[in-house]
Amino acid sequence: MSNNDACEAKVKEAYDQLIKYAEDLHTTINLLKNSHRDLELAYVDTINRLAQAVEYKDEATGHHVIRICFFSAILANALKLPNNRVLRIYNSAAMHDVGKISIPDSILLKPGPLTKEEFEIMKTHTTVGARLLANSRSPLLKTGQIIALNHHERWDGTGYPRGLKGSGTPIEGRIVGLVDVYDALRSERPYKKAYSLAKTTAIIRKNSGKLFDPQLVKAFFDNLSSFEHIDRILRNSDPQDIEALFKELLPDCKQNDSISITTFL
Repeated sequence: MSNNDACEAKVKEAYDQLIKYAEDLHTTINLLKNSHRDLELAYVDTINRLAQAVEYKDEATGHHVIRICFFSAILANALKLPNNRVLRIYNSAAMHDVGKISIPDSILLKPGPLTKEEFEIMKTHTTVGARLLANSRSPLLKTGQIIALNHHERWDGTGYPRGLKGSGTPIEGRIVGLVDVYDALRSERPYKKAYSLAKTTAIIRKNSGKLFDPQLVKAFFDNLSSFEHIDRILRNSDPQDIEALFKELLPDCKQNDSISITTFL
C-alpha cells in the first residue's frame, strides 16, 4: 500500500469514527431531552399535588389557582420578561398558597374576620410554603418558593413575613401579590360578597405606590381587558380549553414542549 493510500485509509477511518461519535452524541442528547422532560413532568406533578392539597382544604381556591396562573403570566409578559421566565411564573404561581395546608380549618375557613392571634397563624403560610419548596433543583419549584414566601410583601414595606420594601421584593412576589388581591376582591367569600370591577380597580389604583408596585399597576390597567376576559371564562364551572386560552392571551409566549401546570389542575 502506497503512502497516499495509507493516508487516505487513516483519514477515512478517522472520518468514520467522527460520524460514529456524532451519532452517539445525538443519541445521548435525545436521551437527555427525554430524561429532562420526564423530570419536568415529575416536578409539575408535584406542583399539581401541592396545589390540589390546598384546593381540598378550601373549595374556593380551585379556579382561583388557575386564574392566578393566567393573571400572573399576563403581567409578567407585559413587563417583557423573557418567555421562559413568563412560563415559570405561569406554572409556579399555582404554589403561592401551598403553605395553607398547615393552617387549621377553623382559621382558614372562618366565616368572619380573624383575631390578631389567628392572623399571626395565617401569616405563617408564607414561610411554611417556602420551606415545603426549599432546596429543589427544579427552576419551577425554586420560583414557586420565591412566590410562596413573598406574595404578601407590600411596596411600602407593610407586608409580611419580612417587611420587604419596594424592589426588595422579587418581581415574582410582587406580580402574584397584586393579582392575588385582585382575585380575592372579585371573589365571593364566606365573609363578603364579590366586589364589582369598578370597586376593585379603584382599590388597586388607590394603593399604587403603597401596597403595589406602580409599574405593575400600570401594566394591570393596560391589560385590564385580558383580566376581564379571564374572569368571564374561568369563573364558569364548565370545562375550559386552557391551552387555547393561553394561546389566545399570550400568542407571543410559545410553550413549545414545556409542561403546563394548568393542564393538570
